[in-house]
Amino acid sequence: MTGRESNRIKDADKKRVLDEAARERRARKALEALEQDNFHEDPHADLVMSKKLPKFQDSLKSTKEKKPKRKTLESKAKYKKSLQQLLEEEKQLRPEGPNWFTAQAKPSKYPPRHFCAVCGVFSKYSCTACGTRYCSIRCLHTHQETRCLKWTA
Repeated sequence: MTGRESNRIKDADKKRVLDEAARERRARKALEALEQDNFHEDPHADLVMSKKLPKFQDSLKSTKEKKPKRKTLESKAKYKKSLQQLLEEEKQLRPEGPNWFTAQAKPSKYPPRHFCAVCGVFSKYSCTACGTRYCSIRCLHTHQETRCLKWTA
């Protein structure tokens, strides 16, 4: 007569478990991919709004009731700069003084906090296969279905 076995123990042999170096490589590649996705110029920065187009928010107001004009989002968008542009300006303005590049802080005396990779809440647990943090069974299932070892390291 055979004993009952746990499905978790049966499935553990089938799972691929990464060592610490592979986990670090995988995390670094994921961060590099995110950096490449996030940095880009605003595709709408050079758009010019035509004054002939109707303004739908003003359609019911009478023409006699005009209020002083405020700066619109279009005029503010012209002056938006990317982080890279702001850093270059700061480097030129203050090459020696305290700036983004010379800022330092001593190491924290507290241990690092870990957050759930699925929902962002504090996490206590980590995936046995890839080491990603999760906070609950629900987030573990989401991680296993959609994220765990889906990208090659």
